[in-house]
Amino acid sequence: MTTFSGPANPAAVAALLAGEGYLAGEELATAIYLGLALESPLLLEGEAGVGKTEVAKALASAYGSRLIRLQCHEGIDLASALYDWDYPRQLLSIRAAESGGAGAGAGLDPFGRPGSEPVSDLYRREFLLRRPLLEAIESPEPVVLLIDELDRADEEFEAFLLELLSEFQVTIPELGTIRAAQRPIVVITSNRTRELHDALKRRCLYHWIDYPSPEREARIVRERLPGVSDEIALRVCGAVARLRGEDLYKLPGVGETIAWAQALLALGPEAGLERGLGAVLKVREDIDRVRERGILEGA
Repeated sequence: MTTFSGPANPAAVAALLAGEGYLAGEELATAIYLGLALESPLLLEGEAGVGKTEVAKALASAYGSRLIRLQCHEGIDLASALYDWDYPRQLLSIRAAESGGAGAGAGLDPFGRPGSEPVSDLYRREFLLRRPLLEAIESPEPVVLLIDELDRADEEFEAFLLELLSEFQVTIPELGTIRAAQRPIVVITSNRTRELHDALKRRCLYHWIDYPSPEREARIVRERLPGVSDEIALRVCGAVARLRGEDLYKLPGVGETIAWAQALLALGPEAGLERGLGAVLKVREDIDRVRERGILEGA
């Protein structure tokens, strides 16, 4: 099994990600460095919009690797996460074998063309549909596997991941155990809508991503929006920090901060912050509350 060659230290990780436009703080850079050095899956938790998913994207881009993403949701199962069987093609082969074709027992090849071999096994690789987890394990090239928002999946689904996260292998009953030839970088994200199981956490290196400070968020805004002035970046990020200190239904993430700065760029330098409020707040009651309380006055 081969692996990625990791950077020499956390500072090198921060520089690597900065080259992709992702500004990681010292603690996050250290967590990523350790995840790479220890070849451990990285579990990132934090509020929605703090940049957890972007870590995986930046790593894939930095290594020039393919990003394979498994977006978790309620009811997700092996058939959509690991593998499934191509039942229509299996049925086609059965019918071809029953019809006799060129001879008794003859069937179609995996592409539905007449074949010369009898259909003796319907659970062979030709009929296997690879889903994101198996695709990552079997990839001949190093990949970054993002298991996004695992807290949205049912608790039972976590048990499916234990073998993958500890041994970097999966087991398909009809085919046996399949071990990764190229060990992927695994990034798991959770918004902590529910607690993940301890067995899964033990297999990961954990890090909580908090909202960035206004100063660091202003750097992020300037990195993502090269045309934005320091005045707008600091003004917007200071206002966002105020909003995050309020009792709102939906606190703004970094993406909303960037969108707010972008809205002010479009409106012009004299525009007030409230004119672009829809870029940063997505709940009517939050907008009403901010206006009624004058939270942005003087910002």
